[in-house]
Amino acid sequence: MLLNFLSSLRPMFRDQEICLVLSPEDVRDPDLGISDGYTFDIFLNRPRRRIGYVSLRLGESPALYYLGHIGYRIDAAYRGHGYAAKACRLIIPFMRELQLKSVCITANPENTPSRKTCEQIGCTLESIAAVPAAYRTVCAGAEYKCRYILPLQEEA
Repeated sequence: MLLNFLSSLRPMFRDQEICLVLSPEDVRDPDLGISDGYTFDIFLNRPRRRIGYVSLRLGESPALYYLGHIGYRIDAAYRGHGYAAKACRLIIPFMRELQLKSVCITANPENTPSRKTCEQIGCTLESIAAVPAAYRTVCAGAEYKCRYILPLQEEA
């Protein structure tokens, strides 16, 4: 299985500032339509310190329409350095290996840093969607979500 192969590689992705290490956290959630997925803990290279995570959720469902395929969180003390965008960029080749054509990232309209992250990595704002009451719990109570699309096909 791909996950077993991946879990043997540590760190999996790296640049000058951060590295991503596969987390044992299970991302799958059939009730939300998440058939598989991966969570990577984000570490600073020096000093070696965990500063957040980035998750890739695989599947399609009404819940994922509002939740998005990619989620990230940077610990408060490390925000403002572009680490979420760097982590997302690091997993783009992996998403291409999985033969994904595009992914969706959602952000609350008032979450300017998350929206900037989406723009920095090359996403396009598709829409600002009203979240139906049935999906607000999974979206932490958000009434609206900005839906950003990240194309993954390499240009010829």
